[in-house]
Amino acid sequence: MAQKPSIPKGTRDFTPLEVAKRTYIISVIKDQFEKFGFQPIETPSFENFETLMGKYGEEGDRLIFKILNSGDFLAKANTKAFQEKDSLKLTPSISEKALRYDLTVPFARFVVQHQNELEFPFKRYQIQPVWRADRPQKGRFREFFQCDADVVGSDSLWQEVEFIQLYDAVFTSLGLKGVQIKINNRKILSGFTEVIGEQEKLIDFTVALDKLDKIGEEGVKKEMLEKGISEEALKKIQPIFGLKGTFSEKISILKTILDTSEIGRKGIKEFQFIQSAISEMPLKTAELDLDITLARGLNYYTGAIFEVAAPPEVKLGSIGGGGRYDDLTGIFGLKDISGVGISFGLDRIFLVLEELNLFPKTVTLNTKVLFINFGEKEALYGLKAIRKLREAGIAAELYPDAAKMKKQMVYANKREIPFVVLAGPEEIELQLYGFKNMKTGEQEKVSLDGLMEILK
Repeated sequence: MAQKPSIPKGTRDFTPLEVAKRTYIISVIKDQFEKFGFQPIETPSFENFETLMGKYGEEGDRLIFKILNSGDFLAKANTKAFQEKDSLKLTPSISEKALRYDLTVPFARFVVQHQNELEFPFKRYQIQPVWRADRPQKGRFREFFQCDADVVGSDSLWQEVEFIQLYDAVFTSLGLKGVQIKINNRKILSGFTEVIGEQEKLIDFTVALDKLDKIGEEGVKKEMLEKGISEEALKKIQPIFGLKGTFSEKISILKTILDTSEIGRKGIKEFQFIQSAISEMPLKTAELDLDITLARGLNYYTGAIFEVAAPPEVKLGSIGGGGRYDDLTGIFGLKDISGVGISFGLDRIFLVLEELNLFPKTVTLNTKVLFINFGEKEALYGLKAIRKLREAGIAAELYPDAAKMKKQMVYANKREIPFVVLAGPEEIELQLYGFKNMKTGEQEKVSLDGLMEILK
């Protein structure tokens, strides 16, 4: 007996209904991207190994799916690394390519490679799948879609303001209320390490701080101590672990903490600019919150950092994020190109809308009318009408087999097709169609023009 097939953990099949709902979310996001002036691009599902490695920090590199070289992948293997079972040194010699981890680094590569064809500032959006060798759990998959929007070639803070407005526009269109847009700034984080005299441990500091909501204050402090950050240093920044209040109140406290840090004061000025602009253009459904523990653990953010939290009644974590990366293209040789971007977590947004029952009923509608099949002559008569209906933009189909009518009607009900057409010898002779409303049970005989008028 053949073994029942399965799919890898962290991946999913999607039913027609699920695909329809995902398509709805994508269409809303895409519509807003284009209203904000972003242009679409696409990049390959896999990149060269060296394009991706070293761009996400040590933790991110471990989560990149590597692709074995074609054919005899051991032919060019690092013999010494193989014998010593040193996977870090062995991998580059047997894997020249890797599945993309996100859309941002491939975008940076795209900009460098096509710089002479682009008009700067360049605003792009990209909606494609990415892969991460993460531990699967609710809302966390190994294969998932990202919906990104980025601007490169401008260091204006108006872009950050626009992205906050873009987040709000998308969630308003989806009917999603109570979403919290958290914002921080790498300059603030750098300021903290400057104040405590641990600038060389910025990455260790931010990676640990980013885990505050997962492992708590004591867990974060323990990790920082393990990374060599002194207990005395941690005492100097103790106020950041319990920072509360309004946006303005938090800024006031930060001014005191970062008074001796030049880069920290720059971060505060950026906060003030963004807050001032947003206060002039209040958000419709989302809320903006200053969260100085937000670090996102990625090496390439240099300015603003965004993370979007789902409504509090849905325990799911972030549904979006992004930030400013002033030197990202520099890793590929193109210096002084500033960039900023955000991403929407399609799969998590799907789960949120599902849990809150926010999908419009029209999303599930597919075929509008099913023609019952009574035989060869009747099927041909029905198909001629179906062709006209389709030309008029009406989704219609013929049941393929001349099965018992009960079976065909059950099929229409299960597919939630709202109308059926019954046309037998009598209807053919009169050039009419028996039209039935599946919800009310009402039936009538109409001409083709009448059928089209009803269905429109």
